[in-house]
Amino acid sequence: MSVGISYALKGLMNSEFLPLCHSPQPAPGAGLWFVFCGERLLASEGTDAAQILDGDPPPARGLALLRWQYLGRLGERDCYSGEVEAETPAPAGMDWYSLRRLFARLSDELFGLAARAYQIVEWDRAHQFCGGCGQPTRLMPGERARECPNCGRHAYPRLSPVVMILVRDGKRLLLARSPRFVPEMFSALAGFVEPGESLEETAHREVREEVGVEIANLRYFASQSWPFPHSMMIAFTADYAGGELKPDLNEIEAAGWYEVDALPMLPHRVSIARRLIDAVVAEIRSGGSS
Repeated sequence: MSVGISYALKGLMNSEFLPLCHSPQPAPGAGLWFVFCGERLLASEGTDAAQILDGDPPPARGLALLRWQYLGRLGERDCYSGEVEAETPAPAGMDWYSLRRLFARLSDELFGLAARAYQIVEWDRAHQFCGGCGQPTRLMPGERARECPNCGRHAYPRLSPVVMILVRDGKRLLLARSPRFVPEMFSALAGFVEPGESLEETAHREVREEVGVEIANLRYFASQSWPFPHSMMIAFTADYAGGELKPDLNEIEAAGWYEVDALPMLPHRVSIARRLIDAVVAEIRSGGSS
C-alpha cells in the first residue's frame, strides 16, 4: 500500500459511527441532533470548536420539527437529523451556519456526520411525494428509501460521482482554480461522470478538456462523500503524459505546475482534495517515485 493511500484511509475511515435506518423509538429521542433550517445547520455561536445540539430532542428546546430522520449511533449516542421552518430563531447560544462556514469549527467526524445528515434531510424533503403519480410517499421498512403506496415507485438517496485527478510530473503537481473557489485557492482537477463513462474515461476526458494535457498510470487514492451538492468524490493520482497546458477558461480560471515547496493556497484539510495533495507531497518529499 502506498504512502498516499495509507494516509487517506487513516483520515477518512476512523469512526465509531454505525449507520442505521430506523430509530429504536417512534418519537424523536435524546441524542446528537443535526438540525437544519434550509441549508444551514444549528451549531454553537463563537469561533471556537462548534457544538451541535446534544441531549434532549429539538421539541424540548422549543424547535418544532417539520421532519426528522434517524441516522444511526456514534458510540453510545443515537444520532438524528431534522429540519425546521424557514426563519426559525435559533436557541440561545446557538445560530444557523452553512456547512462551509463550519469547516474549521467541526471535527472531521462531526463534519462527516453533518454532511450525511444534510444529504438525508434534502432527500427526505424532495421525495415526500411520488415523482410518477404525485401521491404521498412513505418510508420503507429496513431501508433508506421512500416508496409510493399507489404505484410502487421507490426513491433512494442519490449521489453524483465526481472524479478528482491530481496530475504529477516528477516533483511538480498540476493544480488549478475554478471561478467558484475562494480567492487564491488552487486544487486538483475534478469533474462529474457522464452517462456511459467509466471512472477512468472520465479522468482522461476531464484533464484533457480542462487543461489540454494527457495522463497515464491512473491510480486510485480514496473516496469521500461530499454534500456540495450530493457528490461522491473519487480521487486518483496520475502521471503527466504530454501536451501543452491550455486551461479551458469556461471551466478553469487558472492552472499551473507547482513545486511541492512552493504550493499555492490549498483546500481545507477536511476535503479529500487536501488529503490527496498532502499525501502526494509527503510521498515526493520522502523520495517516492511517481
